[in-house]
Amino acid sequence: MFTNRSPGRLRAALVVPVLALVAVLAGCGDSSSNSADSGPREVPSATGPIKVPADPQRIVVLNGNLAGYLYDLEAPVVAADPRLLGVPTKPGEFPTGWADDAKAQGTQAVPSGDNINLEFIAAQRPDLIIGGGQGYPGQQSVNAYDQLSAIAPTVLMPTETTNWQDQLRFIAETVNKPANVDTLIANYQAKLTEAKSKIKPPVGATTVFQSIKSQKPTVFVPTAALPALLAEVGFTLDTQVEAKAGNPAKEQSADFISFSPELLSTVIDAPVLFTIPLSGGRSLEELRADPLYASLPSFEAGKVFELPATSSRPDYRTVMATLDLLVERFR
Repeated sequence: MFTNRSPGRLRAALVVPVLALVAVLAGCGDSSSNSADSGPREVPSATGPIKVPADPQRIVVLNGNLAGYLYDLEAPVVAADPRLLGVPTKPGEFPTGWADDAKAQGTQAVPSGDNINLEFIAAQRPDLIIGGGQGYPGQQSVNAYDQLSAIAPTVLMPTETTNWQDQLRFIAETVNKPANVDTLIANYQAKLTEAKSKIKPPVGATTVFQSIKSQKPTVFVPTAALPALLAEVGFTLDTQVEAKAGNPAKEQSADFISFSPELLSTVIDAPVLFTIPLSGGRSLEELRADPLYASLPSFEAGKVFELPATSSRPDYRTVMATLDLLVERFR
């Protein structure tokens, strides 16, 4: 669980200079970019209902895992945090999934660091800030919520909202573009139906493994986004992984469990395995070189398949790309 790295007194002290900066920037800004005249709307947030502009024109998004939805909805993004959960990127470099959209809109990269760069965010003159969600960048915006709210209305995605369709609906409601949602989900349903008709899954139960930097064995619970997608296209999930691991404690919003290496052969005894190398984790070839993994039934049977880190918690774009990968591998 992430903790707030900014002491309470520092957080309070930052509000005043940020407010001063906002006032200066507002005085020199173009009033045509401010959509407040169209009247505020009340939308849900992890902190409770928040009033936001009816038609926001200068959005700052502080979690890269949520940014793709804004481009899908054709919402204007002036700045975005480029970091994706578990996906390595260079500082200031946008993920390939929406880098072209960011370039087309002139989106600025939010500087990454141990604390949110409030001065940079204020300098963007946002009329809406979106944060929260899963991962460290999301937690940073939660920690800095008071300071961010002093800059512009700040909406936080609840951490327990992990399904991409629910995230899309949440973002669409926040930016007042609900009509776009039906089209996107219809596109997905059509692609899913096509994929199901082509995919021939291997016989036997399937487990999805996260390869993480600490090398502690970690698997997704069956209800997580990626296992649920695999089930939809015909894979048979191992629904007993948590019981086999002794039902380890996890955060309410967590979609995975971690367990002792001594339990590896007990928990991951399914004949089919997907591995997801997250940032700093080992690749499939590196796992094959480890005797503990090489002796697992899935490795011995040659039924281990690697998917990119972007597939682990997909948004609309990456779930569509993941379906393409599954069709290519299992048709």
